[in-house]
Amino acid sequence: MSIIAISRGTFSGGEGLARRVAERLGYRCLSRETNLEAASKVYGVAAKDLMAAMEKRPSFWQRVAGERTAHLAFVRATLCQQARSGSLVYHGLVGHLMLPGISHIIRVRVIADMDYRIRGAMQQQNLEHGEALAHIESVDKERRQWIRFLFDVEWDDPHLYDIVLNLSRMSPATACDTVVHLTERDEFKPTAKSQEAMENLALSTVVAAVLARDPRTRDADLDVVADSGIVTLSGKTTSEGVEQAAPLITRQVDGVAEVRSNITLIRTYPGT
Repeated sequence: MSIIAISRGTFSGGEGLARRVAERLGYRCLSRETNLEAASKVYGVAAKDLMAAMEKRPSFWQRVAGERTAHLAFVRATLCQQARSGSLVYHGLVGHLMLPGISHIIRVRVIADMDYRIRGAMQQQNLEHGEALAHIESVDKERRQWIRFLFDVEWDDPHLYDIVLNLSRMSPATACDTVVHLTERDEFKPTAKSQEAMENLALSTVVAAVLARDPRTRDADLDVVADSGIVTLSGKTTSEGVEQAAPLITRQVDGVAEVRSNITLIRTYPGT
């Protein structure tokens, strides 16, 4: 079954739409917050720290690059495991960017005009009009910077989505009908090729998360690619420990049949 990734701006109505679509289709509904809680349990990192990885400004993460990489690896691996079986509606900020190359993912962007969002903020958080506007603008700015920094894309670029729904212009029922209709189209139905891509992505993200959790490889900047159980590691390191440990750690991950290491050891010498 298809996977629906709904990118929702704060108070745009995306969460309500996700729940409606999931109920209509009988799919599981997963929020960004629930996925973070699951990642917290699996990888032993406080949920608040993972939340920071999804919200903090670039200036913060530039100071703790290794921790940023690890936390994002945990979140992404957890989402991939949730998505493997399909029949999922995920609503958050960048679900579709964390699940690249999967053709049966329907990438939905939910927008609404500012008046609509301000009313939502005032009702849900008991804010005054000016406070609601300032809050929305602040959150939008941080999210835009965060996505630009991590994925090198613009959050509101329509090319990142298969459909953009304006809930200021249509009812939740109409928006739901539109998304459900897309799940019935051949373009978004799983195929043997797209299922294989999903399995490869899931395995590669788990390996990346395990490497990020292990103290021997936590700070290593390695690329992980999986193909039918064959995992290829690549990147550069100045540590012989990383070069030796990464393949050993990878072999212990369930689903890994073979490890190919293209890690390049860069030797450093005193005074150079």
